Amino acid sequence: MVTENTVVTESTGCDGPRLVGRQRERLLLERALRNARSGSGGSAIVLRGDAGIGKTALLDWTAARAAEAGFTVLRAVGAEAEVATAFGVLGQVLRPLPGDSRALPEHQRAALESALGIREGLLPGGFTVGAAALGLLAEAARHRPLLILVDDLHCVDSSSRAVFAFLRHRICDLPLVMVFTTRPDGSALEGWSTHPVDVDALSGDDAATLLRQWHPGLAGTTVARVVDEAAGNPLALAELPGQLGREHRRGTVPLPERLPLGQRLEQLFAQRLESLSAETTRVLLAAALGGDGSAGQGGTWWRAAGGDRAEQVLDRIEASGLARLDHAGRLAFRHPLVRSAVIASASETERRAAHRALAEDLPEGDVRRLLHEASAAEAPGEPLAARLQEAGSRLALRGGDAEGALLLDRAAAHSTDPDSRARRLTLAAVMSARGGRLPYTARLVDELKRGPVPADIAPLFAYAVVYVDQSHHVDFDSSFTLLPQALAGLADSGGEPFGDLVEQAFFKLLLATAYTGDPRGRRALEAHLGQVSPAARLCHRAWADPPRTAHGVESELRAMSERMASGQEAGHSWLLLWTACAVDGADSGLWRLFAGQHGFATQGSVAKAKCYRHFLRGRWDTAEDCLREADAAEELGYHCNALLFRHYHAHFLAGRGDEAGLRESRARIEPAAKRAGMRFVTDHLSHLGALAALAHGRYEEAYGRLRRLMAPGELPLGLPWFHLPFFDFVLAAVRCGKQAEAVAHVAAARAARIDEISEHHAFLLAAADALTVGSEEDDVEEADARYAAAYAVPGADRWVFELARLRLAHGSRLRRRGRRDEAEEVLRTAYHSFLELRADPWAEQCREELRAAGRSVDGGPAGREPLTPQELRIARLVATGLTNKEIGAALRLSPRTVAGHLYKVFPKLGITSRAAVARALADA
Repeated sequence: MVTENTVVTESTGCDGPRLVGRQRERLLLERALRNARSGSGGSAIVLRGDAGIGKTALLDWTAARAAEAGFTVLRAVGAEAEVATAFGVLGQVLRPLPGDSRALPEHQRAALESALGIREGLLPGGFTVGAAALGLLAEAARHRPLLILVDDLHCVDSSSRAVFAFLRHRICDLPLVMVFTTRPDGSALEGWSTHPVDVDALSGDDAATLLRQWHPGLAGTTVARVVDEAAGNPLALAELPGQLGREHRRGTVPLPERLPLGQRLEQLFAQRLESLSAETTRVLLAAALGGDGSAGQGGTWWRAAGGDRAEQVLDRIEASGLARLDHAGRLAFRHPLVRSAVIASASETERRAAHRALAEDLPEGDVRRLLHEASAAEAPGEPLAARLQEAGSRLALRGGDAEGALLLDRAAAHSTDPDSRARRLTLAAVMSARGGRLPYTARLVDELKRGPVPADIAPLFAYAVVYVDQSHHVDFDSSFTLLPQALAGLADSGGEPFGDLVEQAFFKLLLATAYTGDPRGRRALEAHLGQVSPAARLCHRAWADPPRTAHGVESELRAMSERMASGQEAGHSWLLLWTACAVDGADSGLWRLFAGQHGFATQGSVAKAKCYRHFLRGRWDTAEDCLREADAAEELGYHCNALLFRHYHAHFLAGRGDEAGLRESRARIEPAAKRAGMRFVTDHLSHLGALAALAHGRYEEAYGRLRRLMAPGELPLGLPWFHLPFFDFVLAAVRCGKQAEAVAHVAAARAARIDEISEHHAFLLAAADALTVGSEEDDVEEADARYAAAYAVPGADRWVFELARLRLAHGSRLRRRGRRDEAEEVLRTAYHSFLELRADPWAEQCREELRAAGRSVDGGPAGREPLTPQELRIARLVATGLTNKEIGAALRLSPRTVAGHLYKVFPKLGITSRAAVARALADA
């Protein structure tokens, strides 16, 4: 029998199942296995393709190759019937690992066992489950490399998908490969900044080869027609010949005008169902509606469904080719279209009866039992609705917000009065928003707007509306009309009926105010400071009017973060992250706070913070991650996040002086930002235009742009991240000969004590102060002292781009004073930094200064010492992105030896990091 999606011709021993075609996919998968086995690192791959295209066949092939290579293979399948079961597919993956959870810390072990249903209790947070899963896999990988295969990702529950996304970013150092399959119309894996591998149709030659191997008796004309009709889909190649008469297969009679393809394949399976007995279709229907959960009694459920003739029923099912019993006692359908055909062919009465039987087969308290009971119900009922609500709330507490929202939505459908229905839909909307299903949240909010909302749920409804408006519609007006009322209502209630809603509402209002500068937001925030936490008040200080209110924020934030444990409520964690972003203090130590109950909903916020941090810290090789995150956010309906990711990408473009790219980016994001009144974006786009002009030496233009943002000697209200254009304003003013304006600006910053806000503010003030030193000969010692003071600011080396620009200015000054040797040293350091950042216009400014100092750019008249042949080979491999382990494997060297060669290569090329190797080789 040809199994689901199989494109297998024969077994070939150690090579595993043999595929027809798929050379590209096989090379990719084989390389991933080889890297994991050799210790070069783990990886994750998503295979995307249409139904029947052969994705599962690729998983089968990979599983066989891995098993022969000594891997432990863990496999799971997503099922639409179980999409509301939090961590259900994660359980399929992890349960076979024998006893390794004993090596985990107790809190992680408890969290993981609760998620998998092994022990009772609430999970402390979604991130904790991810960390525990990572620890469990790492322990197992100490003994053998691991392969995780997950089929039908689009049918995997949101909690499991979120854990897989968490793992994907953290397995690079483990001998672990993860391979997933999904449909083109399936939801993207949340939090994954990666592009799936598209599994395309087979070529005509491969399709013909496969068809002849499966159906060797076909006439040549029939082969050609079937290959043409199947359009490279292996399932169609397998099924179509079986629907033809003998004379058609032999070619003695012309083929019919239409062959059963596409959706007609489902009809083909439905026709096959008509020949089966009622007992047989009843078992198939139970399996189709129950998913993997229909194995509620291990491998015996089908015996109960089939009655006294269960064995004969199973024989008929397997003989029909529609499904088969696997090793775990699950009835595995030949293809998802078979499942669809089974359900579509049943009457409503038959489906309800099947749901009742499935419910009875599951224990009390099992969420799946509740869902089957809901599907079996013939009319709404408050007891069932209340049980669904309770179960959904429990799931949300365990980190399964998206699944909890589905249960609350079902509870609303079974509610018997409008107020109860509205309350449950509102809770579902907030849960789905936290669970990362924003379009679903928007649909629920639109539905709620069509009727009255009970007063007791109004604050939560307001929050849901604002969440959708901000994140989905990029509209902040409702933030200033609804959130102040919600905060006032929560204050009047004298309690907190919705967890940390006060914190989250305050955060959303603060966010809207920071983005737009709307004075309504400022007034409302001031009015409600008394009812929020110290973390919220600290965040308000960081953003309200930074030059005058943010003093000491970074040090207070650090102390507060160190006192806090992971697992905080979502609002608390968001406030701390947003505070850190205000003072450029987001670092790896802060990410641990996002192990909260709604941690997975915060991944967009964490990713935005990392993009900005990478710009500030010189990790410019990650610039394209911003665009990948933007695409993922757009696909998931987070349009505001998508806009902001592109805004952060524009920072890299401006820093590199890529004016064409900056214009293109601006044209894409500025119209939406203007419509939303997002001064946070539009003002900084003006600043970025000035930064690009500085890169190309157009100082008057840069000064003019910056002058529209801030006047000399003034640090304006309503300009978040004012310190970035502040430094550029001083630089542009000095280069334009506007020394008085530059000095006034530095004096205003010093009077405002901005160096007490954060280490970055302190560095920028010291750097700007150094730029403004006079040009008289008497100022030599003063200039040296000021530049030395700027370099000595704690953490100065973290701000790679700005430090390089300071060194460029310093080297230029030293060169003009005739101190050429000192100038050369400073300029070369700046030059290498700009090369690593790929900031070519700035690097060219360094070259011009070096030439003016009488120095050649490459370090002297004799040029650089040439690379040895071995060093050149290693450098070329580094330029392709290979790790030291991979290079060592390719050249039969140890990673330590490779590192030793690179220690010599870097100074010869005049660079300091791997990221600059490719460009240095191109320039050599």
